[in-house]
Amino acid sequence: MHAYRSHTCAALNTSHVGQTIRLSGWVHRVRDHGGVLFIDLRDHYGITQVLADSDSPAFAEIEKVRAEWVIQIEGRVKARDAALINPKLPTGEIEVYATGLTVLGEAAELPLPVFGETEYPEETRLTYRFLDLRREGMHRNMMLRSNVVRSLRNRMWDMGFNEFQTPIITASSPEGARDFLVPSRLHPGKFYALPQAPQQFKQLIMVAGFDRYFQIAPCFRDEDPRADRSPTDFYQLDIEMSFVEQEDVFAVVQPVISGLFEEFAPHKSVSKDWPRIAYRDSLLWYGSDKPDLRNPIKMQVVSEHFAGSGFAVFAKLLEQEGTQIRAIPAPKGGSRKFCDRMNAFAQQQGLPGMGYIFWREAEDGSGMEAAGPLAKNIGPERTEAIRQQLGLGMGDAAFFLGGKPEAFEAVAGRARNVIGEELGLTEKDTFRFAWIVDFPMYEKTDDGKIDFSHNPFSMPQGGMEALQGNPLDVYAYQYDLACNGYELISGGIRNHKPEIMFKAFELAGYPNSEVEKRFGGMVKAFKYGAPPHGGCAAGIDRIVMLLADTTNIREVIMFPMNQRAEDLLMNAPSEPTNEQLRELRLRVLPKEA
Repeated sequence: MHAYRSHTCAALNTSHVGQTIRLSGWVHRVRDHGGVLFIDLRDHYGITQVLADSDSPAFAEIEKVRAEWVIQIEGRVKARDAALINPKLPTGEIEVYATGLTVLGEAAELPLPVFGETEYPEETRLTYRFLDLRREGMHRNMMLRSNVVRSLRNRMWDMGFNEFQTPIITASSPEGARDFLVPSRLHPGKFYALPQAPQQFKQLIMVAGFDRYFQIAPCFRDEDPRADRSPTDFYQLDIEMSFVEQEDVFAVVQPVISGLFEEFAPHKSVSKDWPRIAYRDSLLWYGSDKPDLRNPIKMQVVSEHFAGSGFAVFAKLLEQEGTQIRAIPAPKGGSRKFCDRMNAFAQQQGLPGMGYIFWREAEDGSGMEAAGPLAKNIGPERTEAIRQQLGLGMGDAAFFLGGKPEAFEAVAGRARNVIGEELGLTEKDTFRFAWIVDFPMYEKTDDGKIDFSHNPFSMPQGGMEALQGNPLDVYAYQYDLACNGYELISGGIRNHKPEIMFKAFELAGYPNSEVEKRFGGMVKAFKYGAPPHGGCAAGIDRIVMLLADTTNIREVIMFPMNQRAEDLLMNAPSEPTNEQLRELRLRVLPKEA
């Protein structure tokens, strides 16, 4: 018999009754039933019930054990009485009568319990992450993650892709976030960077002629933390293909992602229809470039109904250039109580409020009437035109926001989500996907300059000719995949021609010399025959978060940072020693007062 175990804690069943076995694991919990002691013994695979009565030679030792001790049990497998069978456990038809016990590792008093799913402060959970990971829910999440990664690998291999690894220490590159810099000991005063993504390397792999590449790639970005984003590092399924157009990438990705969700969320519906939605339309209809299509509400522009109307606030707004009035339809939301609640929501989000109209039975019984302050100000003719445009009726409502879209769009999107949830319009147990396409190549920064709005390596639609006009009118072959309000994938068809690449960066304020300095390897490679190519990257952490039905990405990362980008378990970041600083020829400036 093996020194530690003959079976795992999930392996025993009625076919083993009468056998002498050996188990090792953690004491999940101990129960004293008046002279009979029960231990739920847990390992990676499951739980087995162990018992000992006063006749057992192990009884005295079992009395001493406590939760989370690591022990080895020797005993005999018994069938449980029919009334005591636990159908929730694979081992629920048997139990082990203990004849011997060896303590392999004692446990101190626990800072948080492993048994049960009691909520504990995140600081405690991350400081003692090794204990937190022993909990059933966390263990299940980590195994889900492992199986998702394995499935993704298998699916990519099956589609003819090859897995290659790219460097972790590389050069700094503008990818839309801050780099983590690594000082060089051999080259004092110079720095490497941890890659925000393998972007340049995977393009070079295409130039090298490998055609179909993938990698489960670690990426590093010095970002502000959010519930759905790690502040330091994350993993992505990185994909690149040669001789492809946008539709070719979509055709590869859809069966991989839909198959993955069908495999790991069989109890939920996975949409087969993945619509293409232009970025500008997504912002207009949903107030977001990652819309939740489980919610059927689509916002609409209703400016014409308020221009020159009796509602002075909106009428005056529309006299200013670049302003709009948008409506959020709210089917079944036609009560003053609900409308007031949504108006208060807008105020909580930093807006003055949100106008509304709702339609109800007229008090005199003459039919339907429009109610609310806006209805009184703009009159029945305009109100009726709004109702017809939005396709609303009795018992429905509409909410209105005005101004420059960039000032209210995000709040409008959040309001749409709240309305969908509160009115029961948003589907449950469903994953709905959409490709967001036609992203603008450039944007205007706060100081009025032109900069890349997304990935600088995307091919502009129209090529060099498109770059001769207004940069803000240029669209890129850039696309995202949205699912249930989250961005899961981002990608693009790449700019593989040096002359177009130089011109694209020139419009964003990068002279040719700077492009050569920062992307010299890629520019050099493109001069020696680069194929048209494109690809994308899927966020593994976020995919697992959705499949695990949680909204906090730290619930699906083995050892995450906290909200302040600190590793409370390993005490990182930490202060360097003077010797380390001298070796790197660095000096740490004192904190500013």
